Amino acid sequence: MRRVEPGAVFEGRRVVVTGAGSGIGLATARAFAAHGAEVVCADIDAAAASRAADALAKDLGGTGHAAQVDVSDAAQMEDFSRNIISQYGVPDIVVNNAGIAVAGPFLDHTVDDWRRTIDVNLWGVIHGCRLFGAAMVERGEGGHIVNIASLAAFAPSRLLPAYSTSKAAVKMLSDCLRAELAGHGIGVTAVCPGFVSTPIARNATYVGPDVREQAVRDLARRGYPAERVAAHVLRAVHRNQAVVPVNLEGQIGYALSRVSPAAMRGLARWSGIMRNRGNRR
Repeated sequence: MRRVEPGAVFEGRRVVVTGAGSGIGLATARAFAAHGAEVVCADIDAAAASRAADALAKDLGGTGHAAQVDVSDAAQMEDFSRNIISQYGVPDIVVNNAGIAVAGPFLDHTVDDWRRTIDVNLWGVIHGCRLFGAAMVERGEGGHIVNIASLAAFAPSRLLPAYSTSKAAVKMLSDCLRAELAGHGIGVTAVCPGFVSTPIARNATYVGPDVREQAVRDLARRGYPAERVAAHVLRAVHRNQAVVPVNLEGQIGYALSRVSPAAMRGLARWSGIMRNRGNRR
């Protein structure tokens, strides 16, 4: 396994990653640790957070700390940020990655489906930005906030209405915050991956017929590893990039959304028609 080398790019930096127990969060925590950072691995699953933090030292020779937190809970996030700052200092980099997905038609989504998706995917990011952003401003030494959005932030989908809405809001929040915090030397980046092979598809809530099987099959066929997303995260922080579409469909979707939003809406309708035809075969 790759181990930390002297003079690594993020040597001595303090990094907080939410949703670090698996997927993009775990890969990002490992990537920062491999480049010399001290990383707090936060997750709602305490055991997963501990495994991630332990692996940073065992596999990479880095420094990792574990923390349990539900990012959707404002009180927990306030305690979490206060404890992190007290124990390790104000983080230099925060990656708001924790997220969930509900997949299926809009009319099959319940109010609870919407509430939980918004609470985790949007409010979780708001809490992280507000609490750690304020600490960075008060410290006066700059910093960087990375918010993990998605291709779904700018590509409408018939089967991801709640997820897409939450990620579009994360993208806009990142743009607004970037403008506000620039004067404090704090960068803000929205990272927008396309289809990535992570546990989110297996752990998602599925509503409506035949949705789970198709989603899991599509992601497995895509085979894009979380480690490649993590590399984009580190590059974005190093270069202070505003928006980072990841992988081919992310890049094409982002470009097309800026050139022709109508085309993106048309693709969403077409994909739904094709899926319905496939289900009737």
